[in-house]
Amino acid sequence: MRAPTVTEEALRTAADTAERAEVRIETVTDPHALRAVAALFASVWGSEPGHDPLPADVLVSLAHAGGAVHVARDAEGLAGAAAAVFGPPRTHSSYSLIAASARQGQGVGLALKHAQRAWALRHGATSMAWTFDPLVTRNARFNLVKLGAVAREYVADFYGPLADGTNDNDETDRLTVVWALGGPRTTDATQGRYRRVDGPDPGAAARAPKDAPDGGPLTVLDAGGLWCRFPTDIVALRRTDPGQAARWRTAVREALAPAFAEDFVAVGMSRDGWCRLTRKEIT
Repeated sequence: MRAPTVTEEALRTAADTAERAEVRIETVTDPHALRAVAALFASVWGSEPGHDPLPADVLVSLAHAGGAVHVARDAEGLAGAAAAVFGPPRTHSSYSLIAASARQGQGVGLALKHAQRAWALRHGATSMAWTFDPLVTRNARFNLVKLGAVAREYVADFYGPLADGTNDNDETDRLTVVWALGGPRTTDATQGRYRRVDGPDPGAAARAPKDAPDGGPLTVLDAGGLWCRFPTDIVALRRTDPGQAARWRTAVREALAPAFAEDFVAVGMSRDGWCRLTRKEIT
């Protein structure tokens, strides 16, 4: 029997993850439907009127230009959405602009990402990139473990100041994620073989002299590379203690930016908040 192609496997995985999340995934181009998508993004971000993360007119143009807006629907209506475009033709790449779920922790985001993966592969792309806030640990685990992507770049204040309800009163530092759509890390992740990592023992490895804003260790060096600890819940911390949140931003930036400049890549995230970086490129 012929082995399935990468695209066929991706289509099957997309269907399976959507079924497990109890959603139906489809692409939309109708302006009315895209207005509902823009409203969903604004609701998830907690945006004020006029500060939508991705307005409806931009979504209409994106779909018209050949990009894709995927939506996830359940019995109650719109459960999530994501938008993606293609990179330069010679790179065979795609770019995910935004993804949001109204049902956190129920597999909707995973179903949307796999729908994007299948769409990109069907159109000839071999990789997908996007950015995420490195201080949001649940997103780091989702990207680096659940999807099998790697982070290759740290960009300070990527968007500049935002008033979108989520990033208010904070600089918009981002990690650039690259997802090899048919790579071994991705294939393993689709089959449930996640590259999980356990955090380091700070007492048994070399600690950098600078501590994190909470007084605990910030970075640890060992034979395999570098560990950097992220805050437990930066979103809550921005609300309760913006000054402490800003200190975390500065501390992680000062630890990660030089590491990425020295060709480290982020390949894992432990459940207790430690990001794993190594110079060995694993895709």
